[in-house]
Amino acid sequence: MNTPPPHAGRTKADSGFRLVPFAVTFAVMMTTWVALSGKLDIFHLSLGVISCVIVSLFSSDLLITATTFKGMPGLWLRFFLYLPWLIKEIVLANLHLLKLVFHPRLLDEINPKLIQFRSRMNDDMGLVTFANSITLTPGTITVSLSVFGDYVVHAIDDASAEPLPGEMEKRVATVFGEDHD
Repeated sequence: MNTPPPHAGRTKADSGFRLVPFAVTFAVMMTTWVALSGKLDIFHLSLGVISCVIVSLFSSDLLITATTFKGMPGLWLRFFLYLPWLIKEIVLANLHLLKLVFHPRLLDEINPKLIQFRSRMNDDMGLVTFANSITLTPGTITVSLSVFGDYVVHAIDDASAEPLPGEMEKRVATVFGEDHD
């Protein structure tokens, strides 16, 4: 009987130390350390270097999951083009909730529900981005996401539930190079 290796899909070469993900993770963390601490003396900088090296050794494969950087600039460009649309949706959802909260018949207007659906996306980062986008939009919270793309989302009313998965899923799929027309 053939049993898959503990990390199916990863080869032994992938499980070792990789310099580029380590360096990128270290640079991001060290920049964050300096920006948040504001301390530039040798003591604090050395603590930052030691801490960032240790954390980068253990977690560089979490921040940089791609084995190649081919296509990354395009992905980041598409992501930054997605952000204005997401911000617009967040503002509109905030206005909707503001109207809902101050409605004289609030208890008649809200209709909390759990919505279940399966996304057609295959990219893990796309699935997580979609889940986070749903949660960032007021009136909806992603309660559960499976590795197969099964979502459970709580919506406060019918108007918040109606557009799911819809346009947001299509836009996130476009960011991650998947076609959902």
